[in-house]
Amino acid sequence: MSRPGHGPDLVILTGAGLSAESGLGTFREKDGLWTRYDLNDVATPEGFERDPKLVRDFYNARRANLREAEPNDAHRALARLQRTCPDQVMIVTQNVDDLLERAGAEALHMHGELFKTRCAFCEAVWTDQGDLGAEQACPSCGRSGGARPDVVWFGEMPMFLPQIEAALEHCRFFASIGTSGAVYPAGGFAAQARRAGARIVELNLEETEISHIFHEALRGPASEILPPWVEEMEGRLARSPWGC
Repeated sequence: MSRPGHGPDLVILTGAGLSAESGLGTFREKDGLWTRYDLNDVATPEGFERDPKLVRDFYNARRANLREAEPNDAHRALARLQRTCPDQVMIVTQNVDDLLERAGAEALHMHGELFKTRCAFCEAVWTDQGDLGAEQACPSCGRSGGARPDVVWFGEMPMFLPQIEAALEHCRFFASIGTSGAVYPAGGFAAQARRAGARIVELNLEETEISHIFHEALRGPASEILPPWVEEMEGRLARSPWGC
């Protein structure tokens, strides 16, 4: 059980590096998605207003990619950790894919979910793995032409921030996995957890702009470094006075 009144012992933040080995492109590395597309065109409300077809085509391609992807060993390791210590582990993800869920984990998707569609007119949201189209009618208000992916674009507010920030203030451990730390507010989570007294670790393929703030770092592909780290964390959490 979790510490009474305090929430999870371990908060995990995951980024694009977690899913890269499943064939989903990362964003900021060389040849990443943002080097091939102008984010102002495909990842802003203004871009959608200017050219909704371009935006829908971009996300339809990403949906098609995700439909073919499968969870990797890193997703499965995190799912196992959460099953072992269900109340002690909160997973927060910047990823919009559903690979954690397919592996059996539960995560707060602070940047939304690719397989959900939102109506730009009434803000209704529904599960949708098909292609976005101008002809789609909203199941709530009935209007067509407003279908957009239920993802957080630049200039929009991330989701679940109150729950995440409350957990960061009370966790004993924090892990940043496969994320550059370059996008805020997620880029500030590690520092916030450290200020609150947590031991923080970075697991990433290479150093990042914020690597210097971590107590420890593990380098390598997520599918290789996550399983042994999960074993270690299972032991640490099991030794907690509250156990797993």
